[in-house]
Amino acid sequence: MDSKIEIKVTNPKNGDKVVHSVRPGHATSPSPSSQPSQSSDGRRRRQGQGYGHGEGEGQRNRGREGQQAGRLIDFMPFKKWVPWMIPGFVLVNIFLFMITMYINNCPKNSKKCVGSFLGRFSFQPFKENPLLGPSSSTLEKMGALEVSKVVKSRQAWRMISCIWLHAGVFHILANMLSLLFIGIRLEQEFGFVRIGMLYLIAGFGGSILSSLFIQTGISVGASGALFGLLGSMLSELITNWTIYSNKFAALLTLVLVIVINLAMGILPHVDNFAHIGGFISGFLLGFVFLIRPQFGYVSQKKVPPGYIAPSRKPKHKTYQYVLWVCSLILLIAGFAIGLVLLLRGVNLNEHCSWCHYMSCIPTPLWSCKNRQVYCQSTEFGKSLNLTCISNGKSEIYPLTEENTSQVQQLCSKLCG
Repeated sequence: MDSKIEIKVTNPKNGDKVVHSVRPGHATSPSPSSQPSQSSDGRRRRQGQGYGHGEGEGQRNRGREGQQAGRLIDFMPFKKWVPWMIPGFVLVNIFLFMITMYINNCPKNSKKCVGSFLGRFSFQPFKENPLLGPSSSTLEKMGALEVSKVVKSRQAWRMISCIWLHAGVFHILANMLSLLFIGIRLEQEFGFVRIGMLYLIAGFGGSILSSLFIQTGISVGASGALFGLLGSMLSELITNWTIYSNKFAALLTLVLVIVINLAMGILPHVDNFAHIGGFISGFLLGFVFLIRPQFGYVSQKKVPPGYIAPSRKPKHKTYQYVLWVCSLILLIAGFAIGLVLLLRGVNLNEHCSWCHYMSCIPTPLWSCKNRQVYCQSTEFGKSLNLTCISNGKSEIYPLTEENTSQVQQLCSKLCG
C-alpha cells in the first residue's frame, strides 16, 4: 500500500539523519553520495548500480527506487482525521435551541414577543432577554446550571446539560462559529475520541468553577468547553514544542487570542468563571490527551517497506512524561476538591474578597451588581397576586405548582 511521506529535519544531528533508500539484504550509506558502498555479501558496488542479473533489471530497480524516494518526500507522519464530530456538535446545539424555543412558546406567556410572526418560536421581550432567546424559566426546565438544584436536589447532570443550551440567537451564533473555527482543526489533528472527551470534560470543569463562585441565577452556554479547546491548543504547543517550526510566533498569537477572549469576560452578564475553569481544565487535558511522539520515532515506525531509519529514539521525551503525570494529578485533585466543596454548599466568594473582579469589573458604563427585585405575594383561592415593590405593578397568576416554585422569576419579569 502506498504511503505518503514527508520528512522534515531541522538542523539534523548525527542521530537525526533522514531515511535512506535500501532494498532488503543491502547496506545503507549515511548520506547520498557516489562513493562505493559495501553490500551484505562483502562485495563493493557503486551506488545507483543495478544489483540484478542484467542492466535491464538494474534500470527497473532504479526506477522503483526513484518512485519510492519521491513518495518518501511526501510522508505525513501524523494521521489526518476527517472531522465529523464537531459539525455534529454544532447541529445538536442548534437543534436543542430550536426545541427550547418551541417549549418556550412566548405568545402564550407574554404579549410583547419579538418576532411574533415566528409564532411559538418568537423571542422573549428585549427587556427580559436582549440576546433574542427564551425565558430563564424555560432554560431552567431544559437543564440550565442552577446551583441550588445541583446542591439541594442533587441534579449534578445540569453541569453537563448546561453546555448544550444557549440563551439566545446571538449567543449560539458566536459560540458555534468559534467551535467550528477551533474544533475542526483539532479534530483533524487528533481525532474525534480525544477531542470529544476534552470538550466534555473541560465544559464540566467550567461548570464546577462557575458553581463555586456564581450561586444565584442560572448559567448556560458552551463557552467553558470552547475555552477548554483553546487551553488544550496552548498545552499541545508546549508539550510538542520540538516538532513545530515558527514556535514563538505561534505561541504569541495563541496567547494573544486567549487573553482577548478572557478579557471580554469582565463584561457584566458574562460567566467568566466558566471560561477560566474550562480553560484550566483544557490546558491540563492537553498535556494528557494531545501528546505527540517525537519525530524520530514516527519516521522509524511509519516508513514504507525497504526503508530504515538510522536513529532509534524513545517514543516521547522525558519532559513530556513529566508534564503528563503532573497534569493528570492536578486535574484529578482539582475536580475532586471542587466537587466536594460544591456539594457542601461552599461559596468561594466568602473566602476570596477580590475574586468577583475576575468575572466583572465595574466601570462608569456598567454596574456589576445584580439588581435585587422584591414582590409582595398574596394567595386567594386558586390565584396568586404579585405586586412589585419598586414600581407598584401587580399581576394575578393562576396558582399552579409550577408558578409557586417560580415566584422569584415571575417577580423579576413583573419588575423588569
